[in-house]
Amino acid sequence: MNDEKAHTVKEPNTSYNQPYTYSDYLRFEFDHMVELIRGRIFKMTPAPSSAHQQISSLLHGELYIYLKDKTCKIFHAPFDVVLPFHNQKKNTATTVVQPDLSIICDLDKIDKAGCTGSPDLIIEILSPSTSNKDLNDKYSIYEESGVREYWIVMPNEKLIEVFHLQMGKYHRTKTYTSSEKISPVIFPNLVIDLQEVFSNI
Repeated sequence: MNDEKAHTVKEPNTSYNQPYTYSDYLRFEFDHMVELIRGRIFKMTPAPSSAHQQISSLLHGELYIYLKDKTCKIFHAPFDVVLPFHNQKKNTATTVVQPDLSIICDLDKIDKAGCTGSPDLIIEILSPSTSNKDLNDKYSIYEESGVREYWIVMPNEKLIEVFHLQMGKYHRTKTYTSSEKISPVIFPNLVIDLQEVFSNI
């Protein structure tokens, strides 16, 4: 795993002695994009790799076509997802993330600024600088906030791990390889050929 310190940032006010909130997040003036996880600031990858972009585009395309005539909507980063915990209000929420891909079926959660509340499906595509955050920090907040399904895409290994929320806990559904076809647990009629998704990677 990478050193976490390399991916946190210098906080804008060293005398601030409490977790940062969404209200603080809106006032940040960094020269790079950040996420807020449990009140701490984390850097985002400056520019995704070409492999990351190809995988994201292909998955987005397949999901977009499937959802065109349905009420669910798909969004790609940058797109703020505010996750309030323990009855927090939006402005006092201490977690704001930008998943690579988010599918939201409760359209009341969507506003001009992004999404407030848990998406139904989140897909994160690993990069060397974000793998620890995606595998650990985000896994736990997505589970706790009630994201129904979480995919972790591993470009180097050409694998996708799928987790499905059951009784408030994630259970690994399967690890899919590039020679297989994948269907979201929440959209079993959708079939995506991973050979195409991982082609030329």
